[in-house]
Amino acid sequence: MEKKNIIFLISDQMQKRAVIDDPRCIMPNLRELEKDSVLMENAHSVNAICSPSRASLISGLLPHNHGMVDCTHTVPEYRSNFSTSISTLPEELKANGYRLAYYGKWHIERSYDLSKYGFEDYETEKTIASSKLTSVKKVQISTMGYKDHTLCGVYKEGQEASEEHFVYSKAMDFIEKVKGGQEPFCVFISTYAPHDPYFVPEEIFNLYNNDDFALPSDWNEERSDAPKIYSRLHEVWKDLTEEQVRDAIMCYYGCCTLVDRQIGKLIGYLKENDLYDDTMIVFLSDHGDMCGSHGLFCKGVPAYEEAYAIPLVVKFPQNAYSGRKEKAYVDTCDILPTVFEACNVRWSGNAIDGSSFVPYLKGVRDSKDSYSVAEFFGQRFSYTQRIVWHGGMKYIFNAFDDDELYDLEKDPFEKCNLADDPNYQEKKEDLCRLLWKRVIETDDWSFRDAQYCMHRILPCGPGLKSVGSDFSLYNKTI
Repeated sequence: MEKKNIIFLISDQMQKRAVIDDPRCIMPNLRELEKDSVLMENAHSVNAICSPSRASLISGLLPHNHGMVDCTHTVPEYRSNFSTSISTLPEELKANGYRLAYYGKWHIERSYDLSKYGFEDYETEKTIASSKLTSVKKVQISTMGYKDHTLCGVYKEGQEASEEHFVYSKAMDFIEKVKGGQEPFCVFISTYAPHDPYFVPEEIFNLYNNDDFALPSDWNEERSDAPKIYSRLHEVWKDLTEEQVRDAIMCYYGCCTLVDRQIGKLIGYLKENDLYDDTMIVFLSDHGDMCGSHGLFCKGVPAYEEAYAIPLVVKFPQNAYSGRKEKAYVDTCDILPTVFEACNVRWSGNAIDGSSFVPYLKGVRDSKDSYSVAEFFGQRFSYTQRIVWHGGMKYIFNAFDDDELYDLEKDPFEKCNLADDPNYQEKKEDLCRLLWKRVIETDDWSFRDAQYCMHRILPCGPGLKSVGSDFSLYNKTI
């Protein structure tokens, strides 16, 4: 069967709730793309920071299996390094005759030599030239003893001065070069926007009305039922004025609009060149952003939906399943096998942790049985977390503090932690068992074998142990 062209549109730190659910966010081109696509309504990132989730996208593996458990620039190699012994999506596509290009933020592994993954042309954050923009306004936070951090800003130049315009233009240049050939192509377009600092052209910022953006209702929330670190992080932002908070949210939404305008240009190009129908387009984000919710910005250890729920819009070849809204729980690892199945490409690499979600679309699998799991290894300060979603519920294991349990159907904004509610103990244990199921299936042996007396802090254990070595340190029994 004929192999199909593939385009990945990767945004950075784009919150699903903002771009999919909020009509204030000006995204006409993405919403047009949705009409020809499947919207995965319960898609989650496997990790709330960049490198681990991006590495899962190209490997189909959870972070504990691909090794990039933290960001490439934040910790030394011994703490986080992408495995060189695993198969990757671009390498497998190359072996199947695809021509490959990558433009924009990479942030997956440390070499930045994309040629070894099969890319014949690429521009990444290592090579894209920096630009000096004319500031109109910006918002900074100050913390005693720390360097000031710029949260957002507006610049005078038009969108043509943006990195987003540059990487989409490069992608269209590559497609123009290869479109007449016999080989299919796969192009990754990876924008920095809307990652902080949220820098946006004035012409786009002015599309938004300050009166439409009130201070988030939970901006000043004080929670006694969530991990203490969440409250400590809220202190970072407490001195922002209401105007600054609104400006930051508007800049964030403006960055999303900036990306959307580039999507519109790309789709127009594909249609003009009769490439649109036969091309698979996957729009996703590596993770989300708090964007003011719970009194927070950016992302990290607070495991709220704003950080983990991702927009995942998939246009299949010939617009198959168009207009479908699928409720199955899926994660970043599931994208790779879905693309390979839909594009008639054989995966000959190692076993992966993800599975195609095409069977849900065909009605072969029931979304009610689906669940997904995320892993967080805590950035520089090593906050260990595991998260599981199933049946409208969400359980968060916090190794550093009390656990969390949310009924997302009744409490979508996660205001009430039910982890200690006697009426929800059975549900918490059931979710914990699903977590252990995933741990065992994906051979997360270090987590699975954490059965020492000082590690027994989950609601229930895995039910088995298979040590990672061929001998035991404890060789005495009585």
